[in-house]
Amino acid sequence: MDTNETLDIKTFLDQDEKKDLLRLLTAGSVDDGKSTLIGRLLFDSKRIYEDQLSALERDSKRVGHAGDDIDYALLLDGLKAEREQGITIDVAYRYFSTNKRKFIIADTPGHEQYTRNMITGGSTANLAILLVDAQNGVITQTKRHTFLVNLLGIQHVVVAINKMDLVNYSKEVYDKIVTDYKEFITGLDIPDVNFIPMSALKGDNVVDTSKNMDWYHGECMLEFLENVHVSSDRNFDDMRYPVQFVNRPFEGFRGFASTVASGVIRQGDEVLALPSRNKSKVERIIGTHGDQEYAFPPQAITVTLEDEIDVSRGDMLVHPDNTPRADRHFEAILVWMDEEPMDPETQFYIKHTTNTTKARIDDIRYRIDVNTLEKTKVESFGLNEIGRAVITTMKPIFFDPYEKVATTGSFILIDPVTHNTSAVGMIIDKLSDSELPTRITDMDREKIKRGEALVSEQERQKRYNQKGHTLWITGLHGSGKNELAYTLEKQLFDLGATVVLMDGSTVRSGLSRELDHSPSDRAEHLRRVAHVARLLNDQGIITICSFISPDEDIRRQVKEIIGQDRMHTIYMNADIDFCRKNKPDLFEKADKGELKYMPGVDEEFQEPKQAEITMRPEENGKNPEKIIDYLNRQGIFPAE
Repeated sequence: MDTNETLDIKTFLDQDEKKDLLRLLTAGSVDDGKSTLIGRLLFDSKRIYEDQLSALERDSKRVGHAGDDIDYALLLDGLKAEREQGITIDVAYRYFSTNKRKFIIADTPGHEQYTRNMITGGSTANLAILLVDAQNGVITQTKRHTFLVNLLGIQHVVVAINKMDLVNYSKEVYDKIVTDYKEFITGLDIPDVNFIPMSALKGDNVVDTSKNMDWYHGECMLEFLENVHVSSDRNFDDMRYPVQFVNRPFEGFRGFASTVASGVIRQGDEVLALPSRNKSKVERIIGTHGDQEYAFPPQAITVTLEDEIDVSRGDMLVHPDNTPRADRHFEAILVWMDEEPMDPETQFYIKHTTNTTKARIDDIRYRIDVNTLEKTKVESFGLNEIGRAVITTMKPIFFDPYEKVATTGSFILIDPVTHNTSAVGMIIDKLSDSELPTRITDMDREKIKRGEALVSEQERQKRYNQKGHTLWITGLHGSGKNELAYTLEKQLFDLGATVVLMDGSTVRSGLSRELDHSPSDRAEHLRRVAHVARLLNDQGIITICSFISPDEDIRRQVKEIIGQDRMHTIYMNADIDFCRKNKPDLFEKADKGELKYMPGVDEEFQEPKQAEITMRPEENGKNPEKIIDYLNRQGIFPAE
């Protein structure tokens, strides 16, 4: 290879690198010709290889849907299921380049059940091509796709009125479709809408201007795509730099790497780090080819600062006089992506820019019917459903309205168990103080006056996946009841239960410190324990109480305090000989009179007449499992 050839290749690569990139999506109803249009663009612009062309001609005869013509849709319908059904299911991405511009095309599915796929494909698009079948005109699908494009904030739309060859290239048909579409979009915010009559199958107005429609004086599709101006769509005013990671390749260098979300960042700019609010100045901006004076979206760069301030992943650099919102509460449009319907009680993970925290959906304002745009009040979302909701995050996030800065105005919700993407969201704005979900209402104030909790029993059960009940373990000293209680607590905790254990020694060291073991003081001691257990049960907590409680009347009073249906008596049935062998020192002191009021020695122990469970200490290895099985059968703790 000579020097001139090397220079020509280098010149070509330099020019190719400087070409502007246009990201676009195609959408339309089934058989409107999305895939055929893109295939024709690739074919007529000579952007496919010879082996692809041979395979295309062969497959057109075998599985094509274009009669004797080449089925250009097969260039994109790469999935076997799509080829068999003749439809687009997944999002197919294709890249091609002309002398003027580079393109990334997302061919999105037209079916309503694949709405989430269209949202995914269009999330980074600058322009949308909406296919309309000239034979059918503007239909429900067309309106739905337009609404989704508007939802995504895509500002440039090309309505490709396809299959004009099947209506004899009629100008009247074209004009009617244009009129109908313009009437529909009057309530939407799409600033740039263009119309091109064409036949993707025949090639009319795709790459070359068609002689069959000499009444149309606009650009053909490829010419329009090469010339449409999209760079001004980017926000160059509000500088947002969410830090992706801290780059320390060697000692003495500390840079913050990320992609510029919006605005322009320059050397010497004063920047504010959020959330610390520490300030510094930009020392260096390092890009693909080394140091540069400034950077703008969507450039990936590394920034170094003059000062050693605290900045880490999830933080954001902004200009001090132009900061985003910082709040825990905001409204957003949600698109439900998960096949599992939304559970209003779920605590999701929210991924926003480079930051992750927990979030909940506090309220659904309405669901939008994407076909009719009708708004309906609902309690949850299902797959592909879209609506307006109120989101609350665990810690403040730094955001802008989606229409202002798409990167800082968008987020995803992640299921905490499956880690599936549950929803994608576009932030509308923060809530006013009067709309905050934590605001106390007049009804709440009335509940507070009556001493009623603002969190219902059902809400606690759903949060903890259990019911607040008390397991009251009774038996003599040395019967093994404490061993059972502590083992049971550990096993329940390991299974995910929220559980609290109380026993005689711990409670008497604090709550009942001034009481002795006389019958009257013992009754007061157990009364206090019962009230604590009840409070814990009211909070949805399983409580384990290990107390001798020798008197049947006292146990009956305890049950009345806790609740007849919430207290479960477990009797550790051990005879006195077993207990003496287990705790000989204690019983020896009682026999000598050094301890008074010792059940089984100088005080009677009354066996429970109606214990829910009776156990033997010799079986303590299996006893906790028996209790857990009982709790499962009673629906108190459904261990899985």
